[in-house]
Amino acid sequence: MAAGAVALLALLLCAILGVKLRRLRAAQRTILGDREQDLVGHAASLQDQFEALYGYVQEAAERLDGRMSMAERRIDHAVAYHALIRYDAYGEMSGLQSTSIALLDANRSGLVLSSIHHRDQARLYAKEVREGKPELELSPEEDEAIRRALGADGRQPSA
Repeated sequence: MAAGAVALLALLLCAILGVKLRRLRAAQRTILGDREQDLVGHAASLQDQFEALYGYVQEAAERLDGRMSMAERRIDHAVAYHALIRYDAYGEMSGLQSTSIALLDANRSGLVLSSIHHRDQARLYAKEVREGKPELELSPEEDEAIRRALGADGRQPSA
């Protein structure tokens, strides 16, 4: 009788292990698919794929870094500050027909354009500015355009 109980217990244990093995194989099929490959081989394959993907991402990041550096260099020379001042140049015409405009990059370099309108004519003047300093003497309106473009404190653009 004891042998029968041991045999029954062994049979029950076999059934439980069979169910667990079936569940394990189902989970393994979910992960591995229908390929005849063990878990270690699958992990090695995933590692190889990951390394290839990582290499591709690294190369793409390096390319993007290069392109970003080029874009940043170009942006440094784009207009970062601007201001327009309207005024009556000679006090004889109303309507604020004369203008001065400051167009400066991130290095505070650029130009100031002034269009002076008179009854019979209009003149256009251009003056270069390097690092906030004009190449020629500025009119009060041109100076005001630069000060307004940079703000009263002559700030640098935020990064």
